[in-house]
Amino acid sequence: MDTADATGGIRGTATEEDPDGLAELRTREFGYLDEGGHTYLDHTGAGLPPRSLVLGSARRITGGLFGNPHSENPASRASGLLLSEARRAVLRYFNADPDEYAVIFTPNTTGALRLVGEAYPFSRDSGLVMSLDNHNSVNGLREYARARGAATEYVPGLHIDEGRLLAALSAPGPRRGAGSGGLFAYPAQSNFTGVRHSLDWIGTAQAHGYDVLLDAAAFVPANVLDLSRHHPDFTAVSWYKVFGHPTGVGSLIARRAALARLRRPWFSGGTIYAVSAQAQWHVLAADEAAFEDGTVNFLSVPDVTAGLAWIDGIGMHRIHAHVTALARRLRTGLAALRHSDGSPLVQVYGAERADADLGGTVALNLLGADGRVIDERVVTRDSAARGISLRTGCFCNPGAGEEAFALPLTRLRTAARSRLGSLEEYLDLLGLPSAGAVRVSLGVSSQPRDIETFLTFVTETYRDRTPGATGLAAREGC
Repeated sequence: MDTADATGGIRGTATEEDPDGLAELRTREFGYLDEGGHTYLDHTGAGLPPRSLVLGSARRITGGLFGNPHSENPASRASGLLLSEARRAVLRYFNADPDEYAVIFTPNTTGALRLVGEAYPFSRDSGLVMSLDNHNSVNGLREYARARGAATEYVPGLHIDEGRLLAALSAPGPRRGAGSGGLFAYPAQSNFTGVRHSLDWIGTAQAHGYDVLLDAAAFVPANVLDLSRHHPDFTAVSWYKVFGHPTGVGSLIARRAALARLRRPWFSGGTIYAVSAQAQWHVLAADEAAFEDGTVNFLSVPDVTAGLAWIDGIGMHRIHAHVTALARRLRTGLAALRHSDGSPLVQVYGAERADADLGGTVALNLLGADGRVIDERVVTRDSAARGISLRTGCFCNPGAGEEAFALPLTRLRTAARSRLGSLEEYLDLLGLPSAGAVRVSLGVSSQPRDIETFLTFVTETYRDRTPGATGLAAREGC
C-alpha cells in the first residue's frame, strides 16, 4: 500500500522486489507509460508529469479566479498570494535564506541565464571563465562578455581538472576585489555525460574574486542542492525537468548582493517603480520584480509549489539513490555488451575515471561489427520503431562533444573559416563519424525494466551488424 505524508506526496512501501518503493509510484503517477507501451529514457530532456500534479493544477485553475498580478483587484491579489507562496517554496526547497536570496521566475533555465548575461557588468578588467562542458545557453554568455571587452577562457575536460581551473581563475589581468574578477559559469551536472562537477568550486571561484553562475538544470531533478552550504551567486533551473509539470517555468535564484551588481540594458512592463516617457527616465523596481519582464506565468507558477511538495513527499535523497542505482545498472549492462568476436558494442563517454561522480545521464555511441560508430540517425529510427524515447545528437553541448571525440583546435578553427553548404560537409571536414552521440537518461519514473528494454533493443538490433546510413534524411543542424 501507499501512504501519503503531510505534503501530499506518496511514499511507496519497500519490498524485496521493489527495494526503493517507487514501482508503485510508477503505476499510480506514470501509468500512461506502460499503458501506451512507452519506454521513456530522456529525463534530462524533460521530466514526466505525474497525473496528480496535472489534475491538481486543473482543479485549482477551474476552481478559483486568478488575474494579472499587476493590480489590486481580488483576482490579482489571489494570483499575487500564490506567486509569493511559490517564491517561499523555492527558497525552502533549496534551504536558501530569504535575506540572502531572491527568486526570479523565468520561462526556463535559458531565460534565467540570459538575464544574468545581459546585465552582468563585464568589462576589459573582468573575465568570463567557463567549463568546456557546458550547455549552449551557458556558452552564449561569451557573446555578452566579448561585446564589453571581457576575456573569455574555457577550462577543458569532461572531468574538469582542478589545477587547470585554478590557473584560469588566477590568470593575471582581471581585478581581484570581491565580485570584480568576473564570472565563472559551469554545470553542477553535465547534460552530456552525467558527470557531477564539484560544488566546492563555487567557494573556490568566489575566493578568487569571481561571481559564480551555476547551471543546475540537469542536477536538481535527482540531487539535493543546499544553498545554505554552497552559495552560488546565480543558480538557474527549469522546473519541468524536476517534476514534469508545468512547462514554461524556470527560476533564477540569485543572491541579493549579486543582483545589486547587475545593470539591466532595458526595462519593461512590471520591472519599473516609476517611469517617464517625455523626460525619458525610469527607476527599476526592487529585487526580483526588476527582472521579471512583463507578466509572469501566473496560472502555472503555483504548480511549482505543488511540484516541490510532491518531490518532498517522495524525498530527494530517495530519488537520488533510485536514479543512481539505475544508472549504475545501466552502465554495467552497457559495458557487458559485446559482438561475437568480443569487441565492444558500446562506447560510453565520461565514465573512464574510476572516481567519477556520475548521475542518471549516460552518453554513448553504438559500435557496429566493424568497430565504427553507428550513425545516430539509425539509432533514432530504430529506437522509435520500438517505442523507445531517447535523445541523439549533440545535446546543445559542443564542448563536451569536441572533448569526447578529441577534436584538435586547429581542425575546429579550419571549420570556422570554411563556408560549407551543409552540416554533413562540416562533419566530413572535422572527421566526425556522427553528429554527436546517443543519450539515455533516467528519472524518478524509471524502473529496471526500462533499462532491460534498452539493452535488449541494442543487442537484438546491432549485435554483429554493420548498419548503413542509406536513405536517411540529411541533418539540418546540431
